[in-house]
Amino acid sequence: MSLLQLPELEALERIIELGAGWLQARVVREVSLPGKGSYPVYVVTLGNPARDVPAVGYFGGVHGLERIGAEVVIAYLHSLVMRLQWDSTLHRQLESLRLVFMPIVNPGGMALGTRANPSGVDLMRNAPVQAAEAVPFLVGGQRISSGLPWYRGPKGKPMEAENQAVCEVVTEELLSRDFSLSVDCHSGFGSRDRIWFPYAHKRAPITHLAEMRALKEIFIQSHSYHRYVIEPQSLQYLAHGDLWDHLYLQSCERPERIFLPLTLEMGSWLWVKKNPRQLFSRHGIFNPLIEHRQQRVLRQHQLLLDFLSRAASSQKLWRPTADARAQHHAQALQDWY
Repeated sequence: MSLLQLPELEALERIIELGAGWLQARVVREVSLPGKGSYPVYVVTLGNPARDVPAVGYFGGVHGLERIGAEVVIAYLHSLVMRLQWDSTLHRQLESLRLVFMPIVNPGGMALGTRANPSGVDLMRNAPVQAAEAVPFLVGGQRISSGLPWYRGPKGKPMEAENQAVCEVVTEELLSRDFSLSVDCHSGFGSRDRIWFPYAHKRAPITHLAEMRALKEIFIQSHSYHRYVIEPQSLQYLAHGDLWDHLYLQSCERPERIFLPLTLEMGSWLWVKKNPRQLFSRHGIFNPLIEHRQQRVLRQHQLLLDFLSRAASSQKLWRPTADARAQHHAQALQDWY
């Protein structure tokens, strides 16, 4: 039997061909569908590979139902490849910056139209991180059955292959540098677009709270009319097994380095509110189904993804100095905790 069609993967492979002179692409994992073959999990990189430059990672498609997350990342990668044909400013920026893309982390789940991977495991509940406080029933992660959503996977087993791929790429490309950012694009929560940062497993502030507040400050200063709610994920709910908590905790083992992982949670309830018929479609709860609305979503988040690349390349200009960190930290505590 042939593989199920996956338009996002086809689009990504066309971009890889189009940008062959500027980017590098490799398959970090093959994900099998029983009786149907396998899908590649790609990582695409461009810019300066030297370890002394900052980096940004862009991730999507972690939950197979949330196709819009993969599409946002693919749209940004496509825009970069097209700009590289004429934009000398972008070429100069990439001399001092590394960009890393994993637009379709969970191609098997995307092909099947499921939140989980083909093994029934929710990749955002699968990391070896246990919540320090009570989590909401099921939503916070469960080991009852893979037939229920938010399944964490068998206790004591290694992480799923897709998560291992993400961890390998993040460790090699991001955590190996003095400064790095990442954004993981999701949908399906609330009617506001939110930018979350760790922790998800406890309500305590992260080590680099001052840097996170400084990043928020320069974003607000340069995007006065933005519509994002920027907050720690713990303000909304706690969860077991959050992959970005796991990777952030790993990064903190090297205190001289800074890694700031973000999650873009697109407020898909707004799309349902504007088009209630989407409730009758499983994909409609997580993705805009009307073409003009999808195009608008793809456009509006490109500013955020481009901002992160600029913020990383200019991080020495906005990161709090040793003297200013305490003030930023105190203000962040007041704002968020």
